[in-house]
Amino acid sequence: MDSVSFDINDALKHYMSDPAAMPTPEADGALVDCENDPESLTDNAVVNGVLNPIVDAVAENPDAMTRSHIFDSLQFLLKYTSFLSAHALSKIFDLITSGLATEADVIHNDLESDEQELVAHHKQLLEMYGFLLQWTIAAVETKAAEKSSTAAPARRGKPRSKKDAAKDGTWDSSTQLETALGTMCKVMRLKLGKIFLTTSERDTFISLLTRPVYMILESEQRVKNTSIRMHAFKVLCIAIKHHGHGYAAQISTVQNLTYFEHLPEPMAEFLHILAEQYDYPQLADEVLRELSNKEFNSNDTKGPKSVSSFMVRLSELAPRLVIKQVTLMAKQLDSESHTLRSALIEVFGNMLAHLSKSDERGENHKTQMNAFFDVLEERFLDINPYCRCRTIQVYVRLCELDQKFPKRRQKAAELACRSLEDKSSHVRRNAVKLLGTLIRTHPFTALHGAQLARKDWQQRLDRVDAELNALKPPVDAPGLDGDNGNTTVDQGLLDDATQIESPRKQPAEMTDEEKIEAVRRRQEEAATSEAIEKLTLTRRYYTEALKFIDVLHESTGTVCQLLGSKNKSEVIEAMDYFEIGDAYNIEQNKLGIRRMLRLIWTKGNSDEGKGVQAHLIDCYKRLFFEAPDSFSPNDAANFIARNMISLTFGATPAELTSLEQLVATMMKQGMVPDLVIAKLWQVYGVQKREISRKQRRGAIIVLGMLATASPEIVVGEMETMLRTGLGAHGRADLQLAKFTCVALRRINPTGRQVKESTAKFSRLSNDHAVLVRLAAITEVPTESKEWYGVAEQAINAIYALSRHPDVLCSELVRRKTKAVFSRQATPASSRPVSRDETRQAPSPASSTAEIGAGDAAVVGSQQAPASPTRQQNKDNTIGLSQLLFTVGHVAIKQIVHLELCELDFKRRKQEKERTAAAAKGPRASLATGTTSRKSSGQHKSRTPAAEDEDADELDLIGGTTEDDFTEAMAHIRERELLYGPQSLLALFGPLAREICANNTTYRDRGLQQAATLCLAKLMCVSSEYCEANLPLLITVMERSADATVRSNAVIALGDMAVCFNHLIDENTDFLYRRLADAKPMVKRTCLMTLTFLILAGQVKVKGQLGEMAKCLEDEDKRIADLARMFFTELSTKDNAVYNHFVDMFSLLTADRGMEEESFRRVVRFLLGFVEKDRHAKQLADKLAARLPRCDTERQWNDVAFALGLLQHKNEDITRLVAEGFKHVRISA
Repeated sequence: MDSVSFDINDALKHYMSDPAAMPTPEADGALVDCENDPESLTDNAVVNGVLNPIVDAVAENPDAMTRSHIFDSLQFLLKYTSFLSAHALSKIFDLITSGLATEADVIHNDLESDEQELVAHHKQLLEMYGFLLQWTIAAVETKAAEKSSTAAPARRGKPRSKKDAAKDGTWDSSTQLETALGTMCKVMRLKLGKIFLTTSERDTFISLLTRPVYMILESEQRVKNTSIRMHAFKVLCIAIKHHGHGYAAQISTVQNLTYFEHLPEPMAEFLHILAEQYDYPQLADEVLRELSNKEFNSNDTKGPKSVSSFMVRLSELAPRLVIKQVTLMAKQLDSESHTLRSALIEVFGNMLAHLSKSDERGENHKTQMNAFFDVLEERFLDINPYCRCRTIQVYVRLCELDQKFPKRRQKAAELACRSLEDKSSHVRRNAVKLLGTLIRTHPFTALHGAQLARKDWQQRLDRVDAELNALKPPVDAPGLDGDNGNTTVDQGLLDDATQIESPRKQPAEMTDEEKIEAVRRRQEEAATSEAIEKLTLTRRYYTEALKFIDVLHESTGTVCQLLGSKNKSEVIEAMDYFEIGDAYNIEQNKLGIRRMLRLIWTKGNSDEGKGVQAHLIDCYKRLFFEAPDSFSPNDAANFIARNMISLTFGATPAELTSLEQLVATMMKQGMVPDLVIAKLWQVYGVQKREISRKQRRGAIIVLGMLATASPEIVVGEMETMLRTGLGAHGRADLQLAKFTCVALRRINPTGRQVKESTAKFSRLSNDHAVLVRLAAITEVPTESKEWYGVAEQAINAIYALSRHPDVLCSELVRRKTKAVFSRQATPASSRPVSRDETRQAPSPASSTAEIGAGDAAVVGSQQAPASPTRQQNKDNTIGLSQLLFTVGHVAIKQIVHLELCELDFKRRKQEKERTAAAAKGPRASLATGTTSRKSSGQHKSRTPAAEDEDADELDLIGGTTEDDFTEAMAHIRERELLYGPQSLLALFGPLAREICANNTTYRDRGLQQAATLCLAKLMCVSSEYCEANLPLLITVMERSADATVRSNAVIALGDMAVCFNHLIDENTDFLYRRLADAKPMVKRTCLMTLTFLILAGQVKVKGQLGEMAKCLEDEDKRIADLARMFFTELSTKDNAVYNHFVDMFSLLTADRGMEEESFRRVVRFLLGFVEKDRHAKQLADKLAARLPRCDTERQWNDVAFALGLLQHKNEDITRLVAEGFKHVRISA
């Protein structure tokens, strides 16, 4: 048989250029016949007919491969692998692999026996097998790639069975690939230096084995297979270590990193194995050196990303390799690619982690750590937010290490505190996380536990200072011995004493007692010195702890602001920070925990909103509603009850409202056990011992909150409330009485709570003990300002619980009137205003009026008149103030009550009509007119109605249409409540007006506040009364010296704008003027009122928005924030900012008192809402027309600045602005 004439270089040249053109003249005739019809090779019978003899021959002797027909036949089949079945390709693969393995064994034996004459033969065989193996693996990988691309869409169907896979001609080549890679390792372990005598020959052969390995690594699926990956790494490692493949591997590694996104981490793993297991770190060094000098195109994103992943992974796996090249790598910190800079930041973090675990603690070690920390601290100010984020994340990981880095922690805390104000929300969020981690892992736990209360640490520092001062001798104290007095003298200046000047005396020998005394003194001095040294170290420890705590306190204010962020993950991180801080008893964090409460109102229409609410509830549950596991159920209930009560201490009204929503939500979710509720009632109702007023109040506040979710809580304890809150305790503590009234009001759910409540409430008769006590609590004789809050809530409770609250309140007003005007006879016309008599049309804005007036009800501090008066006169003034307050609040509650009555009537009427329709039978009903209804109502007003009378009333009005009914109600509200001959409220309208109009006669501040409030509330009842007294109220709002009165008048005008829009619409200018009020309280109230009215569409804006725009630059931050919120909301309504911008601009430029910088900030903020190009062009045209008309340079600059912010793209305007301001002086 002819031997093949094989030249590896020639074969490679043909293979690299075009494998299909490889000459195979000696191929089997059956295969040659298929050359023109490759499709016939799919027939396994044809292929097997050729392959089987070849397999037998090679199995018998691997030298068979040198036969030309065998070698050419295999080459022919490999040319057409795309047509071969998987079975045939698998057979070829096995054949070549097993042949190479056998040949390797033969070579090993021959080399051992030193058979030199066979070397050339073995060299040729190895090259032939290596060449065929390379070709085969390439074919296998091509097949595998085709398989993965065609299999991807079929994944959704049923998984295929092995039988189906075999039928389809596919096979898993992984096992054969592992065997082939193992055979390569076996070959490379041979003494190839004896076979390949020149380096070029060896390199050519080694490349036959390594080239397919790199091809395998290019497949992501192959790399994911750990076994194949490790076999591939093994081949490369042996080639590099023993066969000089290092330089080629370096080039391939860098190329792989550049072009294949899945290879960075595997390449790092490969270099780690090469260095650790094969003791060859040189390749890693060279690769890192090359990457350090590599420059990337600014448009290239893949390259930097891959290199970054590689460096980070290598620094994790082999920090000792990386740290040697870190100086070179640091050059990439100047790279434009933020991905590379981020990677280096992480690498430096890994280096620090590595050094911290190292046993070495020399000077070089310290220098390296300091250098890494210095770079990381610089990167807190990197221009890219991703790099800043990565820096902070690295610090978070460093904080978790066993080594605490105490000197660097303080700096990290300060930098994190500064990063809280970063413009990127990601940076801020990570900064909060870092601060939380710094707290959790702080190093000040050695002496006094982990708590970080500043007060305790300051006390410890003061104590140490005192001890130090006691141990240190005074500054002017004499030295303990002669030498001490001369410690600062340079000994070179002094001469020794001469014998002549001072004859030397032999020192007398010390007695035993003197020796003992000297020793004792020396011991005391040493002990004192040691104590001072110890205390000095302790002092430094305390000082560093206090510096750390001060940074945390400083950061709290900023983290509180982040609770209002639009980024929900930032909000959640801030909540976690406050929870961590509370665990370590940081005082300032209590502020944040209270501020968190407002997040319960986060809109829950998205998953993020719901996530914030749920996280808030979880935080509060962990903080206040979970007792330690070691507690018994009773102790746990006591613990939770105390915590719930403590939440009310020092809380503002806004915080209490938010807390109520939170507690009610938790109650609905079943998070408040019944035992805790029982404990709260015990605290509230305890009689046997005196407890803190604050604690008793807190208990009823929380119970009232819980009752919003479950009114039954209060219903079962009405007796306790009468005995405590409305009894002696309530009279002594009016705040307790007030919150008791609030809790009682919750018995009757209102609004949304009605639908959620399962229990139906039946209103109480006026002689019920609860209502009697509620009325009585308003008549408690007191000068305290707290009375107003009690009276307001008591009247609210009466209207919520009583079947006929108007009758009860009429009696209440009468009694109060008699008490004030005790010497005057009650007018005969004065009688209770009955429920039916005063029934009137509902106002769509009555609830707003109630809320507004309720807010205004915060009556300012009462002051005695300037001139000395008698005690009786003072009592009369207070009594009259209380009476007017009562009248005003009853008036407001009465119109709300009438609306509820009307709604109830309509509901019952509809139910009756539905019932009648369901019965399908005509139902007779009396159709009476409005007059007869009114007269029957008047008749009933003199005798309180009962339940059955309500049903009769429904029958009487069965024929009245709802429109007729509404008109009649409107008439009663307009004409009868404040003008009816028998109306009780009518008596007080003139009285309130008289007191407000004559503020010099009635000079008492409290009386003026109450009278203005009463007047405002009565004006919300009747448009006629409102119109008659509107000039007076506006005058009071403009001229009153009392800020509380002005604020109440502003709120009242806002309520009237809702009730009687036609009256207020012409007078809105007076409201806008209050935006320039001298008092921030009035200004803030006015801004809030106008915000509501404008956004709700209750008032028309006529160019006064400029006044609100000025508030953007107000000194009071809360006012400026309110103004920002207003314009942000306004911008969402039909281009409102664009529509009004020109008017606002005119008003702002006309204000000479506004500084140029402030003006520019306002204009920049407003123009930020003009987003459409069309609007920008139109505004630019309007503003450009003003340029020629500008009289002063400041006016011209203002217009030019606004034009510069608009994207108008108008060359004429640009040219006009470029010409600048032209000032022409006309000569006289």
